[in-house]
Amino acid sequence: MVNWKGVMPAVTTQFTSKDELDLDLFKVNIEAQLDAGVHGIVLGGTLGEASTLTDEERRVLTREAVKLVEGKVPVLMNIAEQTTKAAINLAKTAEEDGAKGLMMLPPMRYKATDAETVAYFKEVANSTSLPIMIYNNPVDYKIEVTLDMFAELLEACPNIQAVKESTRDTTNITRIKNRFGDRLAIMTGVDTLALESLLLGADGWVAGLVDAFPEETVAIYELQKAGRIKEALDIYRWFMPLLELDISPQLVQNIKLASVYTKIGSEYVRAPRKPLSGKEREAVVKIIEDSLENRPQLPDYKALSVTA
Repeated sequence: MVNWKGVMPAVTTQFTSKDELDLDLFKVNIEAQLDAGVHGIVLGGTLGEASTLTDEERRVLTREAVKLVEGKVPVLMNIAEQTTKAAINLAKTAEEDGAKGLMMLPPMRYKATDAETVAYFKEVANSTSLPIMIYNNPVDYKIEVTLDMFAELLEACPNIQAVKESTRDTTNITRIKNRFGDRLAIMTGVDTLALESLLLGADGWVAGLVDAFPEETVAIYELQKAGRIKEALDIYRWFMPLLELDISPQLVQNIKLASVYTKIGSEYVRAPRKPLSGKEREAVVKIIEDSLENRPQLPDYKALSVTA
């Protein structure tokens, strides 16, 4: 059971200088997320460097995250595989290891047709009892899950319950609501469109910069939910230069660098990625340092979730 609401970090995978999983620092980051009041944890996404992880590493991360959250929030594993067989196997092991839900991308590296994409999602969904969120990001992954495709999927697969809406078109939120009502929950997936999307009816936010700034991210969600829009907007406007670090080919390096400054992550990435350097690094460092100099004082947003 996943309550498709609130802030769900797409967490980074922490590595040591020897390119091994850093479970100690992973714990630091997960605990910072939980302390801030997040509503779920998403493992193995783009920010989690999913394409570089082994099957065993994903299993270790799932088990560790399940242990750390102690049932407070659901742990979701992302599925971004090249074959239906591999996706079904990952869904199976994720469920065995205690994940409570899945986030699913269309087939990777092959631009599947609409019919192939629908068949892929159906076969994986029918192989598991876990609830599923479809990640719809045609900008980066070149396959769009259209509303007609969702209609077919929702009729055939009761456990397909949510969409990570990353089309970059906020009007799609209204189209989804008009077509499916509450049958398909909407989690906005683009940091720079998050507040707009929430105000238009998105149920939650699968976030990126939350990996470095969990309290600010959750505060925006809770404040807008409570109708305190100006306060949410003030934080969002302060946050925007940082949020723009998420819509970059180097989003992993950007966000990991930001988490170093907030002391809840490291810069180590897995090759072929390399940490930022030169002028690119200088530009990102300036954004982070300028933002930290003007970091806002947050209201008691946690009290809002208790009274809501």
